[in-house]
Amino acid sequence: MSEKKSPETTKTEICKILNKIGALEFGAFKLTSGKISPYYIDLRIVPSFPEAFHRICNLQADFIEEEIGLKNFDRIAGIPIAGIPFASLIAYNLKKPFLYIRKDVRLHGRKRRVEGILTPGNRVVLIDDLITTGLSLMEAAKAIEAEGGVTTDAVVLLDREEGGKENLDKNGIKLHALLRISKIADRLYEIGAIDEVQLNIILKQIEKSKS
Repeated sequence: MSEKKSPETTKTEICKILNKIGALEFGAFKLTSGKISPYYIDLRIVPSFPEAFHRICNLQADFIEEEIGLKNFDRIAGIPIAGIPFASLIAYNLKKPFLYIRKDVRLHGRKRRVEGILTPGNRVVLIDDLITTGLSLMEAAKAIEAEGGVTTDAVVLLDREEGGKENLDKNGIKLHALLRISKIADRLYEIGAIDEVQLNIILKQIEKSKS
């Protein structure tokens, strides 16, 4: 586990890490949800930076322990594809059994979407890199529940604040996000990593999703 820091210090540290590895880009990007976004935070590159990956997963493990509590869940499941590397290291850090979800049902072997040992009644925490609409997390929850598991909590590093949290709420899943994009944008602007035009691009995207 990492040394305990205040939430604000932790958020600043993660923002600096993401800036250092070049995770934030501006342009026109099609997201997994199908939405077009004027910016993109590529968290898939994080595992390519071992120190950053290790640090972020340690901070996420601490966050889960504090936000949810280790006694309140039995297993950790990674969402395909970006959530799987984060979930595996977080599960290892927390000494919890690891599962991962396939995008499609496997057509040979056990023909399952959930890989790993899942016993009916097991409480599963879902892990993804970020959330936009929440569709991937909701589909994963259905896969877990189809095999007898229980999903009431989902953890992401970043909430893009485009309706995902509200959609999960409607499906009985509580979202726990270390960072919200509005806070990341503010912090990056404060440290000079993005300019005012880029800050407004992000903030306008959040407002657009609410209208």
